[in-house]
Amino acid sequence: MAKHDIPYVNLAAQGRDQLEDLQRIFGEVVLRGSFVGTDEELAGLERRIAEYCGTTEAVALNSGTDALMLAMLVGGIGRGDEVITPPNSFVASTAAIVHLGATPVFADVLPDQNIDPERIERAITPRTKAIMPVHLTGRLCRMDEIMELANRHGLIVIEDAAQSIGSMHRGRMSGSIGHFGCFSAHPLKNLNALGDGGFVTTNDKDAALRMRRLRAHGMVDRQTVEEWGLVSRMDALQAAILNYRLDKLPDVIARRRANAAHYQGLLRHEQIYVPPCRNDEFNTFHTFVVQVDRRDELQAYLKDRGIKTAIHYPVPIHLQPAAHALGHKKGDFPITERQAERILTLPVNQYMSQGDVEIVAGEVLTFLGR
Repeated sequence: MAKHDIPYVNLAAQGRDQLEDLQRIFGEVVLRGSFVGTDEELAGLERRIAEYCGTTEAVALNSGTDALMLAMLVGGIGRGDEVITPPNSFVASTAAIVHLGATPVFADVLPDQNIDPERIERAITPRTKAIMPVHLTGRLCRMDEIMELANRHGLIVIEDAAQSIGSMHRGRMSGSIGHFGCFSAHPLKNLNALGDGGFVTTNDKDAALRMRRLRAHGMVDRQTVEEWGLVSRMDALQAAILNYRLDKLPDVIARRRANAAHYQGLLRHEQIYVPPCRNDEFNTFHTFVVQVDRRDELQAYLKDRGIKTAIHYPVPIHLQPAAHALGHKKGDFPITERQAERILTLPVNQYMSQGDVEIVAGEVLTFLGR
């Protein structure tokens, strides 16, 4: 039996590749002696992120989850409000809604795993305050349709863009289409810190100013607390690392897209579904997810051959124990539930060679041909 060594992610390779630069950055931050607050690194990162994403403002925070919470908070979402979102996301999207006292209202998804605009419209009630589309896998949702719905019903749109920095829909960047774009810089993301981090993009200057205040205890200066806030600052070291890695992001995206395109050319089999790329999208492939029957058997088969994979996500949010109080049951969102049984994330990281992609695809096809 052939035994390979293909990791799902390769943070060690990234570390080896960048170690000398990262050590230099660490030394510069330490010697500067400014680690939190309004460090120049933080302000510089915010300017660059806003420019990259095509917005006027960016606010750097300590996590993608806090990005979602602060965007909703300054958007006026709270107790008694409903926020429409998909049930197949990472739990942070729904958890952020719940923590603000609002109610998550789920809408089922399309074959590509992104939220279905038609089902969003069916879920709107007089209590609906916002829509939170999740750009899963790096593919943007159908934002033109979602924004038309939002404008017609007077709703806020908060893009959960944790997986989609650099992605586009009809030439518009992720995080620049809705009222707020919420990003994660978790180590597994395409633009990644050496720990947690996140940021919000917006064209609303007043909202950005309030978020900057809220992230630092609600203080406008060392002596004045304008409102009760949080501790949600991005530290200077993570800002410096992200400033450095932002320059490398185009190459990261290009390599991941090349690997994904190679997979798409190889994985042509009636038993496997690979969501096609639309002409109106630019997908950065945070993940490369296929849908296949006998998913668990295939994952075990690949593991035995030294190929690491993942599942994003095996249990939909509405079926999680924490969601019991929302009153959902199996069968409420059949497309999401069926996909949860079939989705498998293949490695697509930028340190894979085309030969690695061919090995993974070949083993998948060998399994399907058994």
